[in-house]
Amino acid sequence: MPKRRIVMSMLAGATLLAGTLLGATPAQPAEAPSAAAQSADLPAEFGTDWHDPLTAAPPVAKPSGKSCHVTVAEARFRDFTPYTGTYTPPEGCGDRWSKVVLRMDGKVRGRQFDRLGYLHIGGVEVFRTSTPQPSPDGIQWSVEKDVTRYSDTLRAGHDVEMLIGNVVDDTYTGIIDVKVTLTFYEGRQAPAPDRVLTLDDNTLTTPRNSERILAEVYATGSGGGCEEYWYLTVPSEAPYSCQADKGPYREVQIKVDGRLAGIAAPFPTVWTGGWSNPFLWYVVPGPRAFDIKPIEYDLTPFAGILNDGRPHRVEVAVVGVPEGQPGWSTPVNVLVWQDAKSAHVTGKLTTHQSGDLANSSAYAPGSEQRVDTEGDHRLTVAGYVDTSHGRVTTTVRRSLANTSTHRWGDGENPDALKATWTDDESVTVDGRGPARTTRAHRTYTMDGTTTIGAGDRLRTVLTLGDRAEVSAIRAGHRTAWYRLDDTYAGDATYTINVPRDQRHAVGTTSEHYRIRGSAGCYDRSLTTAQGVLTGERSGC
Repeated sequence: MPKRRIVMSMLAGATLLAGTLLGATPAQPAEAPSAAAQSADLPAEFGTDWHDPLTAAPPVAKPSGKSCHVTVAEARFRDFTPYTGTYTPPEGCGDRWSKVVLRMDGKVRGRQFDRLGYLHIGGVEVFRTSTPQPSPDGIQWSVEKDVTRYSDTLRAGHDVEMLIGNVVDDTYTGIIDVKVTLTFYEGRQAPAPDRVLTLDDNTLTTPRNSERILAEVYATGSGGGCEEYWYLTVPSEAPYSCQADKGPYREVQIKVDGRLAGIAAPFPTVWTGGWSNPFLWYVVPGPRAFDIKPIEYDLTPFAGILNDGRPHRVEVAVVGVPEGQPGWSTPVNVLVWQDAKSAHVTGKLTTHQSGDLANSSAYAPGSEQRVDTEGDHRLTVAGYVDTSHGRVTTTVRRSLANTSTHRWGDGENPDALKATWTDDESVTVDGRGPARTTRAHRTYTMDGTTTIGAGDRLRTVLTLGDRAEVSAIRAGHRTAWYRLDDTYAGDATYTINVPRDQRHAVGTTSEHYRIRGSAGCYDRSLTTAQGVLTGERSGC
């Protein structure tokens, strides 16, 4: 079966940086169906090879003109030994760039689980990823990410650490071979933070002239335990294999000196072995699985406290994880914009309103066991900073909600979940002209069922949704906006408890990625069957 390599990218337009709303990519011309789609010779079942992994998400847009390349890491991961090296800034493209693009190329063959990985430059986490599961004949894949926001780190030489923890033995034979490069595009400097900081033993010391502070947390539930499937956990009184005292509600919180500073709903990432069915993910991964997007918290209301030149305690916690149970990783970067005309920016936290966290999981026994979960939380914080250009007040409002229904039968067969998470946020900046507000409404959905039928045939039917509506408003008028809808759907069946070559697996998957907004639109869809790409179409 012919293969081709496809570049995977982060969710375009889903991040706010330096007060700029990143919109959709320009409209793309319609494409004819791929050669695979035109072929009627689809295999009756999965074979020993399949199409290289790909996604419908848009590639990172790249400027024209001069560029410079730097190799950051080359490694073959077979255990949990990190790759270590050094990074040196590029020569020939200056030290102010219009864009910096990270690219990871990977390949693996044989048999292997999905694995989680990270890349640190100077201690800053610039990339977090997970891996596809390989075919016996081998696969290749690539991931791209816009890392311009880390320009401050990239202007100096640093130590590099990368790890994709792996196990290689007589059964799991896949060695993960990767290469990571950075491409720097010369040109007018893109908006980026002045400083990129990391925590030192959970403490942070900011420059005393910080006027905007943004924390980003690469929160992932993983590690092989129940927190890898946190959305399926049930209260301890329910007879299910993954239990958590209060059920599946999770919330990622950040605190400053013990005071709640930000709340967020974690994205329910499904890794490429998820839902007990790797045949769902061999070609098309679930949303965000290969480029894990950090949660962002605007900490500017706390700038007046943080700017006193002393270290302050900054901690991240995941609500709902049973005490003493591992399974979450929450590395933190802090992005800082400074007032170049002030040596010390003073200010004050003026509002701190935290609603009660509501979290209810009700278990109903019966021939069909059932857990219904409802959770929500609200937080409002506001503060001002007195800058060289006047007093600026920032107000952050965030509200979270989660509803889910988990049903399962005897022996956890069938096992079904229908869940929705919402994360609504508004950030209003008032000062130096008319007030500016950015509003984001994020919705994540999961609707799936796994059933084991006659002949030990396991079937999983699953739909995932990653949606966002974002708008920027100034003086009461909308100045920019976008709407994102990334939907994955899969239906795969195979025989369990038999050797790999006797699974007789079949499956269809699809992804439809749409983003429309004031900057244009992008629309692409993919379909597969038995590991063959059967459809590929783009066009707005």
